[in-house]
Amino acid sequence: MLAAVALCAILAALAVFQLALALGAPLGRFAWGGQHRVLPTRLRIGSAVSIVIYAVIAVLALDRAGAVDVVSDVVSTVGMWVVFAYFVLGIPMNAISRSTAERYTMTPIVAVLAVLSLVIAIG
Repeated sequence: MLAAVALCAILAALAVFQLALALGAPLGRFAWGGQHRVLPTRLRIGSAVSIVIYAVIAVLALDRAGAVDVVSDVVSTVGMWVVFAYFVLGIPMNAISRSTAERYTMTPIVAVLAVLSLVIAIG
């Protein structure tokens, strides 16, 4: 349960960050390859979609941890393994970013999310 709460807390912070990006905050060097200080419209939409994805991941994590009962056990179990794979793939993707800010900020965050999602998936 602690891993699910920690994962949700990190996702909540990332959701606030993505909301700021979607609203035009000049933080683009930390996301989406770091090529834009203020994101163009298509990447702002991507940031908004990311918030929805974070919410789905949070529900899966809390369901798998037993804090809520929203989806079937099969969905939460398989879903958390998919989430784990998603975060594991995100580690090298962030690590090879051209943006130094993104590389040094997001890579460790995604690595922590991968570890937490593994703990939750294992149950």
